[in-house]
Amino acid sequence: MTPIRFKSTILAACVLSLTACASHHHHDEQHADAGFVPGLGEIMAQTATRHAKLWFAGQAENWALAAYEIDELHEGMEDAGKYHPTHKQIKQAIPELIAQYVDQPLTALEQAINAKNKAEFIANYDKLTAGCNACHQATEFGFNVVQRPSFNPFANQAF
Repeated sequence: MTPIRFKSTILAACVLSLTACASHHHHDEQHADAGFVPGLGEIMAQTATRHAKLWFAGQAENWALAAYEIDELHEGMEDAGKYHPTHKQIKQAIPELIAQYVDQPLTALEQAINAKNKAEFIANYDKLTAGCNACHQATEFGFNVVQRPSFNPFANQAF
Protein backbone atom coordinates (compact mmCIF):
# COMPACT_ATOMS: atom_id res chain seq x y z
CA MET A 1 0.00 0.00 0.00
CA THR A 2 1.37 3.42 -0.91
CA PRO A 3 1.94 6.01 1.82
CA ILE A 4 -0.82 8.26 0.41
CA ARG A 5 -3.31 5.40 0.22
CA PHE A 6 -2.34 4.31 3.76
CA LYS A 7 -2.91 7.85 5.09
CA SER A 8 -6.25 8.02 3.27
CA THR A 9 -7.30 4.72 4.81
CA ILE A 10 -6.31 5.92 8.29
CA LEU A 11 -8.16 9.21 7.73
CA ALA A 12 -11.29 7.37 6.59
CA ALA A 13 -11.15 5.11 9.66
CA CYS A 14 -10.82 8.15 11.94
CA VAL A 15 -13.78 9.89 10.30
CA LEU A 16 -15.91 6.76 10.65
CA SER A 17 -14.90 6.41 14.30
CA LEU A 18 -15.72 10.03 15.06
CA THR A 19 -19.06 9.72 13.28
CA ALA A 20 -19.88 6.62 15.31
CA CYS A 21 -18.87 8.40 18.53
CA ALA A 22 -20.97 11.43 17.67
CA SER A 23 -23.94 9.21 16.89
CA HIS A 24 -23.44 7.28 20.14
CA HIS A 25 -23.13 10.53 22.12
CA HIS A 26 -26.35 11.82 20.59
CA HIS A 27 -28.03 8.54 21.52
CA ASP A 28 -26.77 8.93 25.13
CA GLU A 29 -28.27 12.43 25.32
CA GLN A 30 -31.60 11.06 24.17
CA HIS A 31 -31.31 8.25 26.72
CA ALA A 32 -30.63 10.78 29.49
CA ASP A 33 -33.67 12.76 28.41
CA ALA A 34 -35.70 9.55 28.49
CA GLY A 35 -35.14 9.24 32.23
CA PHE A 36 -31.68 7.77 32.86
CA VAL A 37 -30.90 7.96 36.55
CA PRO A 38 -27.44 7.11 37.89
CA GLY A 39 -27.49 4.49 40.62
CA LEU A 40 -26.64 5.47 44.16
CA GLY A 41 -23.48 3.37 43.85
CA GLU A 42 -22.40 5.38 40.80
CA ILE A 43 -23.07 8.65 42.62
CA MET A 44 -21.11 7.44 45.65
CA ALA A 45 -18.21 6.22 43.48
CA GLN A 46 -17.98 9.69 41.95
CA THR A 47 -18.23 11.16 45.45
CA ALA A 48 -15.25 9.03 46.53
CA THR A 49 -13.25 10.37 43.59
CA ARG A 50 -14.16 13.96 44.46
CA HIS A 51 -13.29 13.31 48.12
CA ALA A 52 -9.80 12.10 47.14
CA LYS A 53 -9.19 14.94 44.67
CA LEU A 54 -10.30 17.43 47.31
CA TRP A 55 -7.62 16.09 49.67
CA PHE A 56 -4.84 16.54 47.13
CA ALA A 57 -6.08 19.99 46.14
CA GLY A 58 -6.08 21.08 49.80
CA GLN A 59 -2.65 19.61 50.47
CA ALA A 60 -1.30 21.55 47.48
CA GLU A 61 -3.18 24.66 48.65
CA ASN A 62 -4.80 24.81 45.24
CA TRP A 63 -7.83 26.59 46.68
CA ALA A 64 -9.52 27.12 43.32
CA LEU A 65 -9.48 23.38 42.63
CA ALA A 66 -10.54 22.62 46.20
CA ALA A 67 -13.49 25.02 45.82
CA TYR A 68 -14.45 23.29 42.58
CA GLU A 69 -14.31 19.84 44.19
CA ILE A 70 -16.34 20.96 47.22
CA ASP A 71 -18.98 22.35 44.86
CA GLU A 72 -19.03 19.02 43.02
CA LEU A 73 -19.43 17.20 46.35
CA HIS A 74 -22.43 19.42 47.16
CA GLU A 75 -23.93 18.58 43.76
CA GLY A 76 -23.31 14.88 44.27
CA MET A 77 -25.07 14.94 47.64
CA GLU A 78 -27.99 16.80 46.08
CA ASP A 79 -28.18 14.20 43.30
CA ALA A 80 -28.07 11.34 45.80
CA GLY A 81 -31.02 12.80 47.71
CA LYS A 82 -32.93 13.79 44.59
CA TYR A 83 -32.58 10.55 42.65
CA HIS A 84 -32.51 8.18 45.62
CA PRO A 85 -34.69 9.53 48.43
CA THR A 86 -34.81 5.94 49.71
CA HIS A 87 -32.49 3.00 49.12
CA LYS A 88 -32.85 -0.73 49.73
CA GLN A 89 -32.99 -1.55 53.45
CA ILE A 90 -32.06 1.96 54.65
CA LYS A 91 -34.81 3.08 57.03
CA GLN A 92 -34.11 6.83 57.03
CA ALA A 93 -34.55 9.01 53.92
CA ILE A 94 -31.29 9.73 52.09
CA PRO A 95 -31.77 13.54 52.20
CA GLU A 96 -32.22 13.31 56.00
CA LEU A 97 -29.05 11.25 56.33
CA ILE A 98 -27.09 13.74 54.25
CA ALA A 99 -28.40 16.60 56.39
CA GLN A 100 -27.56 14.70 59.58
CA TYR A 101 -24.06 13.47 58.73
CA VAL A 102 -22.62 15.45 55.82
CA ASP A 103 -24.06 18.96 55.47
CA GLN A 104 -22.35 20.57 58.49
CA PRO A 105 -18.85 19.17 57.87
CA LEU A 106 -19.16 19.96 54.15
CA THR A 107 -20.10 23.57 54.95
CA ALA A 108 -17.26 23.91 57.47
CA LEU A 109 -14.82 22.51 54.93
CA GLU A 110 -16.06 24.97 52.33
CA GLN A 111 -15.45 27.81 54.81
CA ALA A 112 -11.89 26.60 55.42
CA ILE A 113 -11.29 26.52 51.67
CA ASN A 114 -12.69 30.03 51.23
CA ALA A 115 -10.41 31.20 54.07
CA LYS A 116 -7.46 29.37 52.44
CA ASN A 117 -6.68 27.90 55.85
CA LYS A 118 -4.83 24.60 55.47
CA ALA A 119 -5.04 23.62 59.16
CA GLU A 120 -8.82 24.15 59.17
CA PHE A 121 -9.05 22.37 55.84
CA ILE A 122 -7.38 19.27 57.29
CA ALA A 123 -9.51 19.31 60.46
CA ASN A 124 -12.75 19.71 58.52
CA TYR A 125 -11.75 17.21 55.85
CA ASP A 126 -11.35 14.67 58.65
CA LYS A 127 -14.76 15.66 60.06
CA LEU A 128 -16.34 15.18 56.64
CA THR A 129 -14.67 11.78 56.35
CA ALA A 130 -15.96 10.84 59.82
CA GLY A 131 -19.45 12.00 58.79
CA CYS A 132 -19.36 9.77 55.72
CA ASN A 133 -18.29 6.81 57.83
CA ALA A 134 -20.96 7.51 60.47
CA CYS A 135 -23.60 7.59 57.72
CA HIS A 136 -22.30 4.31 56.33
CA GLN A 137 -22.45 2.76 59.81
CA ALA A 138 -25.98 4.02 60.42
CA THR A 139 -27.22 2.58 57.14
CA GLU A 140 -25.57 -0.84 57.45
CA PHE A 141 -22.99 0.06 54.80
CA GLY A 142 -20.23 0.22 57.43
CA PHE A 143 -18.08 -2.09 55.35
CA ASN A 144 -17.52 0.96 53.12
CA VAL A 145 -14.88 2.85 55.11
CA VAL A 146 -13.69 6.20 53.78
CA GLN A 147 -10.26 7.60 54.68
CA ARG A 148 -7.68 10.11 53.61
CA PRO A 149 -6.05 8.92 50.40
CA SER A 150 -2.65 7.37 51.04
CA PHE A 151 -1.35 7.93 47.49
CA ASN A 152 -2.32 10.01 44.49
CA PRO A 153 -3.96 7.86 41.81
CA PHE A 154 -4.48 10.91 39.57
CA ALA A 155 -1.15 10.94 37.76
CA ASN A 156 -2.74 12.90 34.92
CA GLN A 157 -3.68 15.91 37.06
CA ALA A 158 -1.48 18.58 38.60
CA PHE A 159 -2.75 19.59 41.99
